[in-house]
Amino acid sequence: MKIVFFGTPEFAVPTLEKLLNHSEFEVLAVVTQPDKRRERGNKLIPSPVKAIATAHNLPVWQPERVKKDTKILTQLKQLDADVFVVVAYGQILSSKILNMPKLSCINVHGSILPKYRGAAPIQWCLYNGEKETGITTMLMDVGMDTGAMLQIATTPIGLLDNAQDLADRLAALGGDLLVETLLKLERQEIQPIPQDNLAATYAPLIQKQDYSLDWSKSAIQLHNQIRGFYPNCTATFRDNLLKITASATLGSVGDRDLPSELQKLVHKLPDLSNISDKPGVVVSITKGIGAIVQTGEGLLLLREVQLAGKRPQSGWDFVNGTRLTVGEVFGAGR
Repeated sequence: MKIVFFGTPEFAVPTLEKLLNHSEFEVLAVVTQPDKRRERGNKLIPSPVKAIATAHNLPVWQPERVKKDTKILTQLKQLDADVFVVVAYGQILSSKILNMPKLSCINVHGSILPKYRGAAPIQWCLYNGEKETGITTMLMDVGMDTGAMLQIATTPIGLLDNAQDLADRLAALGGDLLVETLLKLERQEIQPIPQDNLAATYAPLIQKQDYSLDWSKSAIQLHNQIRGFYPNCTATFRDNLLKITASATLGSVGDRDLPSELQKLVHKLPDLSNISDKPGVVVSITKGIGAIVQTGEGLLLLREVQLAGKRPQSGWDFVNGTRLTVGEVFGAGR
């Protein structure tokens, strides 16, 4: 099966590698986003997908707008591919491109469709506190993740999973599912299933304001925001910006899933429950673990934070380094 691969970030790499290492597939070329400049040194950095393609001596095309690039469109047509595989490419494909391959264009999407169509399904899935997610392979059409579904693979979401954890797991799952999908499609063993548009939800691009933590929210809402938009959620501390990169709720139904080192905090809850303060106030500090903050509903443990210009550090190192005390207040992010 002759394949053109469209993809850009690390999430797409396991799928490309699965195709490259499988005897039934031949990757003819790779289409990825143009190299991006990094702040340090202002050097052009290739996408993770380009790095893999280059290492395998594959042709790599990086159009600014693929559907407007007549040269690329001609080259794509001339390849006479059986399938275009698309994994987090980052550009919308025109109907002209979608109709080029002999069999179809197949997308590997990071959710159980029709839920979380759009650009950031993993992040919004965590933000909304889902207990399960997965990968869907689908036939592409001109809509935003609206094509008929081919196969679905699921995975549970742990209480402390963040967006990076989940993306890594789903990326590996996606590679395996795509290989299975292609083989079954070639043997005509899959019947595409139309999506139920009435059940669809959307996962739009994340905006800067989505990172700001509002301590009047409940502990579980803040926890899901922190892990969903990892590692970028912000609060203010002593008038400085502070990223909170890992947390845990205390007193929620999910406490039994906490790792053993945090279970002892659950046993302290009868004592902590007598403490009530304004949202954002540090109500307790646990030696070796970190600060516990009052929220609009419930308590939130700060497991890992990052001061501006510094590396991430454990909640306890932060307490020691700043000499944090009970009664200090964290403000909203900005």
